[in-house]
Amino acid sequence: MKKLLTVLFVLLPAAASAQQGVILFDRQVQYGFEVPENVRENPALKTMLDAMPPANFSSLLLLFNESASLMTPAPGSAEEEVVVGGSDRAVGLATRLKMGSSSRSDQEVLLEAYVRYEDGTVAETRDFMTKKFLLTGTRPTYEWKLTGEQSEFLGYSVQQAMAVHDSSTIEAWFTPEIPIPAGPGLFGGLPGMILSVSVDDGKTLYSATEVKLDPVDAAIIKAPEDGEEVSPEEYEKIVAEKLKEIEMRRRGRGDRGGSL
Repeated sequence: MKKLLTVLFVLLPAAASAQQGVILFDRQVQYGFEVPENVRENPALKTMLDAMPPANFSSLLLLFNESASLMTPAPGSAEEEVVVGGSDRAVGLATRLKMGSSSRSDQEVLLEAYVRYEDGTVAETRDFMTKKFLLTGTRPTYEWKLTGEQSEFLGYSVQQAMAVHDSSTIEAWFTPEIPIPAGPGLFGGLPGMILSVSVDDGKTLYSATEVKLDPVDAAIIKAPEDGEEVSPEEYEKIVAEKLKEIEMRRRGRGDRGGSL
């Protein structure tokens, strides 16, 4: 992955533009499930439980120019999850526990996110319970408050901003040295590129690991088109209903999490 951005730019056609480039992000999402009692007390599973990764890990690319940005999975990121997250058996156990979880964070993954800065148009693909959905709309409005805290990140001077959105506390570190109002996922709207985002004390964490400022072919930064197209309202209804079904099945098993 260290040479990924260099290789990527060799393949991308050059385009004369202002601030543009690619940022490699690591994303970490803590598991929402609790390990069932029958699993915790199973001696045969103890070793796997001890080695089970604490969260989902993935690598993402953020391609951006002065008009729009696109976050997309980094090539090879799926293979790296096993290496970063633990042994194959431990990751397998976490996967099985996730399948029976009624936590949204365990069942949903943001795959791609496109944002057009001028009007806030967004298009995103989400994987929910192994089914891909396509949502379109406008970027959330984050009521950012600058704290005055400053630091350095990947050689860039960064500033801290805080916001509360949908009952979640968001901490972002952005750099005015890249004067683009973008960031990973749908985060943005600050006077500079967001290089790090923490939601609810790290339950979801995006952290830039490499920045490459070079021309990017504008044709690559486009809205995703794959997935079943639904409105945000329809999607939220689907999510709520499916999570309720999982919870009812879990309770029907006596709150034991099923057999593994």
